[in-house]
Amino acid sequence: MGAIELEVTHETRYEYSAPVSLAHHLAHLQPLDDAAQKLLAFDLQVRPSTEPPRFRRDAAGNMQCHFSLVRPHDTLAVRATSRVRVAPRFAALRPASSPAWDTLAAALRYVARAPFDPAVEFALPSPFVPRLQVLRDYGAPSFPPGRPVFEGAIELMQRIHADFAYESQSTDIDTPLAEAFEQKSGVCQDFAHLMAGAMRMLGLPVRYVSGYLLTHAPDDEAEMLGADASHAWVQVYGPGTSGVPADGWLDLDPTNNLVPGTGHIRVAVGRDYGDVTPLRGVIRGGGRHRLSVAVGTRVVGPAGPVVANT
Repeated sequence: MGAIELEVTHETRYEYSAPVSLAHHLAHLQPLDDAAQKLLAFDLQVRPSTEPPRFRRDAAGNMQCHFSLVRPHDTLAVRATSRVRVAPRFAALRPASSPAWDTLAAALRYVARAPFDPAVEFALPSPFVPRLQVLRDYGAPSFPPGRPVFEGAIELMQRIHADFAYESQSTDIDTPLAEAFEQKSGVCQDFAHLMAGAMRMLGLPVRYVSGYLLTHAPDDEAEMLGADASHAWVQVYGPGTSGVPADGWLDLDPTNNLVPGTGHIRVAVGRDYGDVTPLRGVIRGGGRHRLSVAVGTRVVGPAGPVVANT
């Protein structure tokens, strides 16, 4: 299937029980812009109004938006509207051509004065993805000696999808990963963290991806889990693989057991959810708060061909 154009509206609203006198916020709401995903338009509206938001790219290439409110307010409403052209990136994927996982892991170990591969950062534990022996034990059967890393990763994705139940509101941001593993259920964030943790325990780099997902993927019209909302999946590292962009990262969605096509919009990548939270901040005052989030994703229409880097 060729490229399509998608429109996403993401609305976040906070209602505070007491006035907030000062607030500083950081948002990851602007989709990534690259050869396979072209950002055609982006608009951010904040109420109450602020000074113009400040945009900058972080070390991972994500677009960060910073804004502050310096007058008292008892509500905060943030509305991001994006229009994106998405092309399939992995139609020519050949998992068997990826490097052997154990050779790759060995090459990424620290050696004094050896060349540094930035992907090493994503093979290490992170605040939401700690080292857990149960994850190593769970992931190891998919990675016998010499197996191509993407073959093992795809099998692990399939096992997570089969063994864990997607249950909306079964966990929250503070639920420890060990608890999500124990109860064998969670949301897309947990599925992504579980897959990242299992592979990192074997020394393999995995990035957490935040983004959006269509209810019905345009590839095959299958109904998706975690749909029409903020979504999360992973990217696994396998440089030099046929059918994968030159940077070596392959997207995998364990919640839906698929290689993402044109129904996934990437917003940001990081070590885990904490690196790419859609909206967070520091406030003075506010008391208790009530949060509501609404996300709508729709197909605007077909688009002309987009050539992806390979």
